[in-house]
Amino acid sequence: MTDRGFCVVTHPLSAAGENATRTLLNILAELGPVSLITADLPGDSTIREDREIVELTQEGTGDSVPVAAMRFILNQLRMCAAIWRRPEETILFFGATAYLLPILFSRLIGKTVVVEPRGDVPLTLRLTWERRMLDAFAAALAGCVRLLERIGFLTAHTVVTYTPNMARELGLDPDSPRVYARGARYVDTKAFRPVIPFEERDPVVGFVGRLDEEKGIRELAAVASRLPDEVTFRFVGDGPLREWLESELSEEIEDGKVELAGWVNHDDVPAELTRMKLLVMPSQPTEGLPTTILEAMACGTPVYATPVSGIPDVVLGEKTGFSMNEVDHEEMTRRIGSALKSGELNEMSRRCRELIETEYSFDAAVRRYQRLFKKESS
Repeated sequence: MTDRGFCVVTHPLSAAGENATRTLLNILAELGPVSLITADLPGDSTIREDREIVELTQEGTGDSVPVAAMRFILNQLRMCAAIWRRPEETILFFGATAYLLPILFSRLIGKTVVVEPRGDVPLTLRLTWERRMLDAFAAALAGCVRLLERIGFLTAHTVVTYTPNMARELGLDPDSPRVYARGARYVDTKAFRPVIPFEERDPVVGFVGRLDEEKGIRELAAVASRLPDEVTFRFVGDGPLREWLESELSEEIEDGKVELAGWVNHDDVPAELTRMKLLVMPSQPTEGLPTTILEAMACGTPVYATPVSGIPDVVLGEKTGFSMNEVDHEEMTRRIGSALKSGELNEMSRRCRELIETEYSFDAAVRRYQRLFKKESS
């Protein structure tokens, strides 16, 4: 714990990144003063009202690799200048794990440096770049980013991951004294709670997130069309595959077997999750620990998800959910049908809520970071 505060540094924030950053800032604010260095923070973000913000421009990034690389370097130099002016003792790089120049600069000027990845950034970039360039070139560029990230890990005083399994997937030893492997976020357990008792819920299974290729939406569509008539599959979210879903599942939508809720405000997500009997999430290894999974469990909704990154540490086989060992629509359909018939789901729902209250409440998250910074100051 420190009374000199924390300066959190992030890369440009998407909506999901903004939510994750907000939760981290809320935790750190319990331990000391907090500021944020970021770019592209949405104009209506409540973070502006609650925290001191230093914003860096990302204008003119462009699609050209040389231009993007130059902007990447310039942005890091701007970060160094901003960090130089900050009074906080601890600089925490949240998701910005490949920003090596400001990481090195922070060490050089005597700051305590903490690096906290949100997922596998190099893999995320490679998958994105493969859509725009040759696979080999994309892999080479992603390899460079991974090297920068690895040096950043070695430079930082501490690397924080959401769970031990996430640390392993990033090539880190969760038992190392330099790795703090239980820094998971928290869930608002008052907002996310089982309003509808599990035994009173209709047979609804669903997905909550962005409707795009990386989320396995095409496989989920095949699953939705094959489930028994009494089961409803509900897609909550928006994205590039929205119109494709409407066309592909038009008959099922008309019959009421499939529902497309579209984009919903985060305040309305609890109502969506608490009506489901099972959340289905074929997550990519790019994600550290999807917040939606924790939120579903807080609502007493078991999860069927791919066992990647931090997910196996919370979706415990046959206790709080089911492992999706292969993203195949026939196997997924069979497993969902089997799960809904299982007499274990009621008890599983209770265990989900219990795990979140014990390990992932706000108070539990504050205690995690208190232990971390107590260790840093000793």
